[in-house]
Amino acid sequence: MATYRVAPQLHPTLLTRMDEARARTDALFKLLPLKSLYDRPIAERHRLIFYLGHLEAFDWNLLSGALELSSADAALDKLFAFGIDPVDGGLPTDTPADWPTIAQVEKYNAQVRDALDEALNGSRAVRSSSADLADGTLLHVAIEHRLMHAETLAYLLHNLPLDRKLPHPAPVVDPRPSPRSRQVTIPSGIATLGQARGAAFGWDNEFETQRVEVPRFSIGVYPVTNGEYLKFVQAGGYDEPRFWSAEDWEWKSGAKIEHPHFWLRRSGSSLDAATDRWEYRAMFGRIPLPLSWPVYVSHAEASAYARWACKKLPTEPQWHRAAYGAHDRTESSYPWGESAPNPSRGNFHFASWDATPVDAHPAGASAFGVFDLLGNGWEWTSTPFGPLPGFRAFSFYPGYSANFFDGKHFVMKGGSPQTDACMLRRSFRNWFQPHYPYVYATFRCVEE
Repeated sequence: MATYRVAPQLHPTLLTRMDEARARTDALFKLLPLKSLYDRPIAERHRLIFYLGHLEAFDWNLLSGALELSSADAALDKLFAFGIDPVDGGLPTDTPADWPTIAQVEKYNAQVRDALDEALNGSRAVRSSSADLADGTLLHVAIEHRLMHAETLAYLLHNLPLDRKLPHPAPVVDPRPSPRSRQVTIPSGIATLGQARGAAFGWDNEFETQRVEVPRFSIGVYPVTNGEYLKFVQAGGYDEPRFWSAEDWEWKSGAKIEHPHFWLRRSGSSLDAATDRWEYRAMFGRIPLPLSWPVYVSHAEASAYARWACKKLPTEPQWHRAAYGAHDRTESSYPWGESAPNPSRGNFHFASWDATPVDAHPAGASAFGVFDLLGNGWEWTSTPFGPLPGFRAFSFYPGYSANFFDGKHFVMKGGSPQTDACMLRRSFRNWFQPHYPYVYATFRCVEE
C-alpha cells in the first residue's frame, strides 16, 4: 500500500462506506426472528450469535490499537474474535447456553461502534502514528471484511429452514431451458494476476503482479448450469469412482452426497435419478429446479463433472485471460472494459437473493464473448491458493492469507449475487477448500 500520510478523517468516502457496510449486515440480521440467533445452519460453522458479535469485535481489534482506545470488555473482544472452536478438530459442540445473551451482544456492539466512531471522527485519528490507519488501509480492511461476512451470512441464512427466518416471496423462475452449451477459443496471450503495490487497496494475497503467458485454449461461454449438471447426475456421475479423486470420493461417500447441496428431491419422487423431479433450495422457498441458473457445487463435484465431460477446470491464469484479455493482447479492468460495475453487467452487489439465468447479462460479456464472469456465482479454478511473487503478509493480520497457503484450498474468481461491487476488481482472489458445498460457487470447463 501507499505510505502517504492522510488523516482518516479526511477519508469521508471510507467512513461513509463503513456506515453502508454496517447497514448491509444489520439488514441481514433483521431477517431473523430472535429465536434463530442461536441456530447453527451449517454444522462446520459457528452459531449465528457469533457473527452478530464478530463483526464489531473484528473492527475493534483491528482499529483500537491505532486509535489508542481501551477495551470495555476484553472477554467479549476475544470470544467474538475466535468463537468457541472444537479442540479435537471435529465439529463444534457448544450449546446456546455457552454464549452471551442477545442483550449483552447488542450492548457490546453499540459500545464498540460509538467508541470507534468518536475516535475516527476526532483527534485520536489525527494523532495516530499508524501509517496503515493514515493511508486508509485499516478502514478498507474493516469495510471489506464486513462485506465478506455479509456474503457468509447470506449463505448461512440460505441454509436455515424457512420457519427460522422472516418470510419473503420466493423467486419467480425463468422457465426457459439452459442456453446451448458451447466453447469459445481463447488465443494465446498474457494474463496479469495481482496488482502493483501502492496503486490501490488490496488484500495481501493480491500483491504483486505476475504476468503469465497462457497458451491457446477453449472455455465454456457460460458457467455450467443446473440443466447441464442434471445430465451428469442422471448419468450416474455420483456413483462412478473414476470421475472422482480418491480423497473426493471418500468425502462424498462418507457424507452420503448424491447431488448438489442446493438441489432437493421433490417429495414423493422416484429414487431413479433418470426420472427424478428436482426442486431448488432458494433463499425464501423451494422452487422447481431452475435449469438456466448456474449450478452451485463444491470443487470436488465440479472436478468430477469436468472429468465426466472429458474437460478440465480452468487455471487461474486461463480464467483471467478469458475474462480480461482481448485479441490484441491488451487487458481491461473488467470483462466488459473500464467502466464501473452496474446492474446491467451481472448479478452482483446484493442485486438478488438467488442466481439468474447465465445468459441474462450480455452487457457483462468479455471481449472473447464469455458470459457471466462477474456475479451469479464464484467460479472454481484448478489453481491451489498460494502467494504471488513478492507476497508480504499484512503486519496487522499476518494469517489472513498465509494460514491457507496449505495446498488444500483452491482459488475462486468472479463473484456471487451477494458480492459487493468493490470486490469485483481484477486482482481479487477468493478461496475455499474442495469439500465445502454451501457457498455460491459454480464453474466452467476448458479444453487445451
